[in-house]
Amino acid sequence: MTIYILKRFLLMIPTLIGVMLITFAITQFVPGGPVERMMATIEGHNAAGEATSGGTGLYQGKQGIDQERVEQLKKLYGFDKPPLQRFISMMKAYLVFDFGESYYHHQKVADLVISKLPVSMSLGLWSFLIVYSVCIPLGIHKAIHDGSRFDIFTSTVILVGYAIPGFVLGIVLIVLFGGGSFWNIFPLRGLVSDNWRQMSLIHQIFDYLWHMVLPITASTVSSLAVMTLLTKNSFLEEIRKQYVMTARAKGLTDHQVLYKHVFRNAIIPIITGFPGQFITAFFTGSLLIETIFSLDGMGLLAYESVLNRDYPVVLGTLYFFTIIGLISRLLSDLSYVWVDPRISFESQQ
Repeated sequence: MTIYILKRFLLMIPTLIGVMLITFAITQFVPGGPVERMMATIEGHNAAGEATSGGTGLYQGKQGIDQERVEQLKKLYGFDKPPLQRFISMMKAYLVFDFGESYYHHQKVADLVISKLPVSMSLGLWSFLIVYSVCIPLGIHKAIHDGSRFDIFTSTVILVGYAIPGFVLGIVLIVLFGGGSFWNIFPLRGLVSDNWRQMSLIHQIFDYLWHMVLPITASTVSSLAVMTLLTKNSFLEEIRKQYVMTARAKGLTDHQVLYKHVFRNAIIPIITGFPGQFITAFFTGSLLIETIFSLDGMGLLAYESVLNRDYPVVLGTLYFFTIIGLISRLLSDLSYVWVDPRISFESQQ
């Protein structure tokens, strides 16, 4: 097992370099980079009458920006060096998690990401906990009562919820409960109220949960169907196998058969996705949900970074999240062994 884990870690290195190299290469061909955007901004300001004084200014009228100033801009953003040299320098800095400074926000990328994480962690972690705590018991109950009225009714409800996009449900919730046209029950923006720091601890907790109700509901409902039906089908497949009939013939109760035999086998495809889902829950963000409920999280940051060609943020977060993704995949594979000791990676060493 140790050799297998070591091999997986070694394979992460070329995978990570490959992902970063492809993304870096794409950014070299995308028009409207930071230098071009700065030049357009300067020309736009001067065209509007904000001309610089003197004949050696940055803007030269119809001639545009002086070439020397263009070279200064390239040097400012690091584009005065060959692409390969810039890529190698970038990867060296990333080894110590130095992601540089954002072109757009003018602060360190690491600090910027940390400032956005509370929103993404709140959305992701609560959604994760709700989905797993609801879907697994519900899926098991549906498998036991397959074809019953309860099974049909719950399937209809969760499939209707699955069919409604999260942002549409978010708008409906705002209209109904956010003071739109009906009840003004829940707040519409931010994680907490403006006077949150002046509240007592118990009031801070309730205020935070109060703000989370609508965005969590909007981001969770569509995920319930997938996990519930996966749980149901996995348990239903195991319940119909021969060893279950044999266990019942030996006098075991339905409860013993379900939780001593069926559960261990049926939970494998569900629990193996647990590590990856748990880790990514801390870092994922939903642009539409964050926009609708005025939450400044990772989803909005990623969108703004791509839109503004903020390459340090794009590449820095990609590097970090790729590492997280690779580690979560390894943990998912190792969870197979933890759930079912019959599985072994010894043959792959």
